[in-house]
Amino acid sequence: MNHGTSAGTIRVGIGGWTFAPWRNNFYPAKWVQRRELEYASRQLRAIEINGTFYGAQKPATYARWAAETPDGFVFSLKAPRYITEGKRLADAGKGVHGFVFGGLAELGDRFGPILWQLPPSRPFDPDDLAAFLDNLPRDLDGQPLRHVLEVRHPSFLDERYVALARTHRVPTVFTDSPTYPSLADLTGDFSYARLMRSEDDHPTGYAPTELDRWADHARDWAAGKDVADLPHAAAPQSPAPPRDVFVFFISAAKHRNPAAAMALQSRVDVTTDP
Repeated sequence: MNHGTSAGTIRVGIGGWTFAPWRNNFYPAKWVQRRELEYASRQLRAIEINGTFYGAQKPATYARWAAETPDGFVFSLKAPRYITEGKRLADAGKGVHGFVFGGLAELGDRFGPILWQLPPSRPFDPDDLAAFLDNLPRDLDGQPLRHVLEVRHPSFLDERYVALARTHRVPTVFTDSPTYPSLADLTGDFSYARLMRSEDDHPTGYAPTELDRWADHARDWAAGKDVADLPHAAAPQSPAPPRDVFVFFISAAKHRNPAAAMALQSRVDVTTDP
């Protein structure tokens, strides 16, 4: 929801839309499986597509996904792992080009960020990463592309990484995970969080107080503020222009994630305007 001119748009969502337990607690009883995206996209503002991580899809598939979703809905796409798990990122230009220009334009205005997830085995290599970021296309059919980087090796908790990402204006995922390093440094012009701590004993995945806290963080990011009480690898930044925000509930108690996303979206949609 766009809170006027003083804040960016906050979209909350989940990873994928096909998960058998959601047929018991998210989708209506006896809902036809082929219409699950149609339903999920009308309850949520965004979905992160995991299928593209295992391989690019056909242009007709992207077009169908776009057609099944409502105006204002946005997909985030995990880039194929064969690109990010190769020996050298600097050599991935051909794969990057093939993925980006291989049909993503069919998503039209449903096309959101491209998530480049680096494996836990890949440490911070400034030269290799800089070459990779230099190779990322900046527009598709005249529309600016939104790239976001998820890093999973502890060596990225480094001021030099933050400076490099800022030079290329590529946001870094805040990964709220018990396993992977987390850094909330603002390195691009939008914010992207992947929350991985949902629990079965909360109907909404997270305790209400935690959802309240994340709603505050999302609103601060949308207003252009840095959230100083989250982990950083460099000094927090001064307030900046408003930014769009993407928050996804991923893995953990996955059957709870749609409820978590809807509960958080309802919180951030409540404006404080009189």
